[in-house]
Amino acid sequence: MSLLRIKELRTLLHKYNHSYYVLNISLVSDFEFDNLMCELDTLEKKHPEYEDVNSPSKRVGGDITKSFNSVKHQFPMLSLSNSYSKEDIVDFDSRVSKLIDNTFTYLCELKYDGVAISLIYENGQLVRALTRGDGVSGEDVTANVRTITSIPLSLIGNYPEKLEVRGEIIFPRPAFDLLNKERLANGEQLFANPRNTASGSIKLQDSSEVAKRKLDCFLYALFLDNSVTNSAYEHYELLKKWGFKTPFLDKNYVKSVSTIDEVMSFINYWEKSRNDLPFDIDGIVVKVNELSLQKLIGNTAKSPRWAIAFKYKAEQVSTLVKNVFYQVGRTGAITPVADLEPVEISGSVVKRASVHNADQILKLDLRIGDTVFVEKGGEIIPKIIAVDFTKRNKNQLPLDYIKCCPECNAELVRFEGEAQHYCINSNDCPPQIKGKISHFVGRKQMNIDGVGEETIDLLFNAGLIANVADLYNLKKEDILPLERMAEKSAENIVNGVEASKVVPFHKLLFALGIRYVGETVAKKLANHFENIQSLRIADFDTLVNVDEIGDKIAESIIDYFKSPINNELIDQLIGFGLNFEKAKIKDELSTDLLKDKKIVVSGKFNIVSRDEIKRLIELNGGKNISSVSSSTDMIICGENMGPSKLNKAKKLEIKLVVEEEFLDMIKVNQHSVEENPPIQGEIQF
Repeated sequence: MSLLRIKELRTLLHKYNHSYYVLNISLVSDFEFDNLMCELDTLEKKHPEYEDVNSPSKRVGGDITKSFNSVKHQFPMLSLSNSYSKEDIVDFDSRVSKLIDNTFTYLCELKYDGVAISLIYENGQLVRALTRGDGVSGEDVTANVRTITSIPLSLIGNYPEKLEVRGEIIFPRPAFDLLNKERLANGEQLFANPRNTASGSIKLQDSSEVAKRKLDCFLYALFLDNSVTNSAYEHYELLKKWGFKTPFLDKNYVKSVSTIDEVMSFINYWEKSRNDLPFDIDGIVVKVNELSLQKLIGNTAKSPRWAIAFKYKAEQVSTLVKNVFYQVGRTGAITPVADLEPVEISGSVVKRASVHNADQILKLDLRIGDTVFVEKGGEIIPKIIAVDFTKRNKNQLPLDYIKCCPECNAELVRFEGEAQHYCINSNDCPPQIKGKISHFVGRKQMNIDGVGEETIDLLFNAGLIANVADLYNLKKEDILPLERMAEKSAENIVNGVEASKVVPFHKLLFALGIRYVGETVAKKLANHFENIQSLRIADFDTLVNVDEIGDKIAESIIDYFKSPINNELIDQLIGFGLNFEKAKIKDELSTDLLKDKKIVVSGKFNIVSRDEIKRLIELNGGKNISSVSSSTDMIICGENMGPSKLNKAKKLEIKLVVEEEFLDMIKVNQHSVEENPPIQGEIQF
């Protein structure tokens, strides 16, 4: 019976994933989807003998790959010949026309700025995913590719026993921008562009981190031992039938044409419209549509003769450098930024551009007063790509990189192997102090509401806070006199700071802002050492023996705990009651408090995971149910509870209990709660 239900759930969830991520149609609410995923996850844990690497529950990742094995491609992955000249496209057409006596057509496609991928399926199941590599062999990135929701793990319809599909993994622009905003808020270095980030993401060792990146994929090429189609265009219809996400035919992403004039029309259309796409393209692919003619024309050693890529030039504008100023980041990293005469690029006005570091200034030979070429090319902050030396004034002097911090005047240092200069006066440099506090209160760290950058500036300038520990000394009467501070706002700050004391150890560890200790590393350290004291005294060898902790991270942790100021800060936080210990809710806390109560769990939770809440319900005699009805006794509601469920609960007058109330109800001390990872299925529809 369990196996039948597991198979039924997998089929349903594959169907719902395909409908949402490929067809853009939501067949069920996110609440219903989560409940089905929860049920599947529970059954799979109970019955490990029924494990399936392509189960929908695997989308969240979790596999660790220390190295990626090289695997030979059955069909070589050739690179296209590139051209920036429309005359080359005309020449390509002439060459093809001379080789072919019959009439033929071209297929015009968008050239996605992503990472080429090859997917191999056997009996409808994904068995391997390979990068291009050198074209002959690629790296096996199957575990990471399984986390990409638009790539089917199981095919639908009447598919062949074995097939290979190729396409491009892309980083959609909204997802990329969101990731960089989070990194900016956390004081982390911004990723340069979606293409490079997609490439780096697909090679991450931890597949659960890949899952967080929200990568996407378009599949457009089909390889079979015996072709069942006559044209490349027909591949799209087959791929769509088998459940693949293909470039949208109805949005003019792909077009079959008969003349070179139509090819040019397609190229010109997307040159103007490409900035409206939710992802990046860098050109157009033009290829002979008929498969038999492709075979006739053949390939060179590296490229097909029957296809060519026309590449668009990145949009560039020229403008004047009015000044160069220097920004100090949370970690003390110094970033030179050019102050520009405002200019419009790709629909937005640009007033500044990052120059990255001293080496880049030297390479460009950048000087104040220069006319420069600026390119937006996928970056949030535009970059200067060249100086127009024909417009340089002979009186312009070379730019001397600053030697002291522009904020605290401390001498800058440049560490071996680092491109940037650093201010190491971290405890007295105002931007670093405020940056650390801003990082500490962030959503993924302590999640303190009401304390944004403006509020931190106010509190810091008023002398109320000089480090993160000072937040826990704040009183409403201290905050109220500040500019634009209402009583409610002051209360929210004090309450938010107090509520943060229950945040689990790994989030607090991330919040401390130890260099190289990001969200994932903090979880690894918290799980291994279990309390701050064990981490404090850990030596180099102990640290590097922890999964995914390398030399650089280990050295950074040791340096952090060598500092008396850092240790004093931690002692202060311990004194305020913050949770520097990994703890578990013990089964001995079981009661009959919820005996025979039917309870629905809905939304996202901050203190414990959804799985843990469900475990606690059963531990205290309650029964987890999946849908709201008149027989429901209670709903444990988290953030983003579905509006339809909320309305139904109100209509039926069902008791709504928030996370903190529930934990208090069953007498769980929130200081001892260990937050588990989110369940495999928190997918928002």
